Amino acid sequence: MLKVENLKVSFQSQGGMFDAVKGVSFQLQQGETLGIVGESGSGKSVTSLALMRLLDEKSAHISGSVVLEGLDLLNLPEKEMRDLRGNRLAMIFQEPMTSLNPVFTCGAQVAEAIRLHLRLDKQAARKTTIDLFNEVQLPRPEAIFDSYPHQLSGGQKQRVMIAMALSCNPEILIADEPTTALDVTVQKAIIELLLKLKAERKMSLIFISHDLGVISEIADRVAVMYHGEIVEQGDIRTIFHHPQQPYTRGLLACRPSPELQLKMLPTVADFLKEDEHGKHESIRNIRERYHYPATEISDRRKELYGKEPLLRVRNLSTWFPVSTGLFGKSHDVVKAVDDVSFDVYPGETLGLAGESGCGKTTLGRSILRLIEPTNGQVIFNGQDLRQLDKSSMRAMRRDLQLIFQDPYSSLNPRLTIGQSLMEPLQVHGLYDSDAGRRKKVMELLERVKLDKVHFNRYPHEFSGGQRQRIVIARALALQPKFIICDESVSALDVSVQAQVLNLLRELQHDFNLTYIFISHDLSVIKHISDRMMVMSRGRIEELGDPEDVYHHPQSAYTRKLIDAIPKALV
Repeated sequence: MLKVENLKVSFQSQGGMFDAVKGVSFQLQQGETLGIVGESGSGKSVTSLALMRLLDEKSAHISGSVVLEGLDLLNLPEKEMRDLRGNRLAMIFQEPMTSLNPVFTCGAQVAEAIRLHLRLDKQAARKTTIDLFNEVQLPRPEAIFDSYPHQLSGGQKQRVMIAMALSCNPEILIADEPTTALDVTVQKAIIELLLKLKAERKMSLIFISHDLGVISEIADRVAVMYHGEIVEQGDIRTIFHHPQQPYTRGLLACRPSPELQLKMLPTVADFLKEDEHGKHESIRNIRERYHYPATEISDRRKELYGKEPLLRVRNLSTWFPVSTGLFGKSHDVVKAVDDVSFDVYPGETLGLAGESGCGKTTLGRSILRLIEPTNGQVIFNGQDLRQLDKSSMRAMRRDLQLIFQDPYSSLNPRLTIGQSLMEPLQVHGLYDSDAGRRKKVMELLERVKLDKVHFNRYPHEFSGGQRQRIVIARALALQPKFIICDESVSALDVSVQAQVLNLLRELQHDFNLTYIFISHDLSVIKHISDRMMVMSRGRIEELGDPEDVYHHPQSAYTRKLIDAIPKALV
């Protein structure tokens, strides 16, 4: 149905032409799902944008052949290509919040495409849009028609984007990372929805992702991209059970496996090094090298839980008023955190899992008093943090740090990385001079495996994984005892995620750090945690040993989270 041959995409840059896609070839059959997988920068999204002719032709040079049932798309006049987009070929873009216009309602944006392509009047376009919202299983479709993007959850925005892509009944749908950074339960629902719509509408689907676990849930065939080239492609079972390329084996191995207990995660670099030395070890053999012996786990637990807790949380509640009466009185509250109690021990990693909106982030911020709790106690190192005045709490923050969910928005774009890392040292009056602070920052950069030359660069000059290392370095700057990691790997490629998880574990060992690690992904939580805590609707559903919680969950909610983890075929 679609035949792509020797597709090349180059961009003009200061250093000359940069080759983003280097001679990619593949075919898509009627009714088939082709998965395209690879890390950020591998050329996946650029390939999809080239197929849709959505790249700026002034800066992008495209060559090769893209043929849709006899139509040469690369040489089609722009007017004909515009008519074809949406009608025969549609795309779900990677980030729904930036793809939807914030000043128009969701319904108006979908209806606009319908009126443009199907020539319907305003009333008929509204009815068709609401029917589409029903089809993609959005709750209260009439209300969502009149809602703005910021009023919807991430999963709901993604469903609006799917409805928009389906509005003109396309023959081929391209889904570019449609589940990245979504909760595993929402991710599962989106995948099931796409498969259902594909079957009902007899569409073909190109599904792009960095996660082979997700690809295994949806694709018939898979193409693996690396540095702008397809290094391997074939049917899903062959690629998963008999991967030929070291890069493919690395992508398969670096995702945390819920079934295995590994001290560290293998990385793609491990497999590429093996290839350089002419070795071709199996995924199983490389994972065996990282195996966490049961005796070592048992010894660690005896050591951890023989101590007094570092943090005691008792009956903590954080409630938010949602409506006010005539005199500003609250009529109702959202119980974001509702009567929560637990302990964290020195040197422990307590994993905190749950869906968006369950109260994980609010709990983390309430512990640090970045949000003031409504009730309860937070006792750190023998001191009740809620009883401290502002000055005492600021001094206490040296020991209590937070790694924010989005590293880019938590770094000041006007400050260099060096300035951002020196700032907490200046605020707390550490070291005698800026020269001493600069030396400390250089050590921190090296410690998180960044280069000293990065000191004078700005946040926008770094990749997502590098920015994550920068905010880890900033959290370490004051030599804290306790760090809350809030979804610190959720939006990263699985290969980069493995590197960051390994780094956090290494730093914990070297600096005797204590973590609360927050994530919606139970496989990540199970890998890194000594104990696992599951939250739902502001309350603790389950707390215990990760193996017990994963293999013998007591709560239906926990079973739902476990069931949503992509079950890779290896």
